[in-house]
Amino acid sequence: MSTGPNRILDEFAKLMTDAAGAAQGVRREMETAFKGQAERILNSMDVVQREEFEAAREMAAKAREENTRLAARIEALEAKLAELTGQAAPAAAAKPKSKK
Repeated sequence: MSTGPNRILDEFAKLMTDAAGAAQGVRREMETAFKGQAERILNSMDVVQREEFEAAREMAAKAREENTRLAARIEALEAKLAELTGQAAPAAAAKPKSKK
């Protein structure tokens, strides 16, 4: 068994290691508590999560693309119908398209 300054330094190092481990445990508990409280506050405010927002934005973009494609298809079919029946092209085809 060693005595003297080495033993005191060893005990002090062990104490500091234990204290650092305890401090990390407290830090983890505080982070968990803070995150839980922040989630409760955001849920009470009806804030949308980022993933949900991105999914809705992607669906809206796809819907706009499909609407544009379908509008072009309708115009082409109306023009073909007008050609077959010998009528003038519909007025809807002459309208300028609004872009947002």
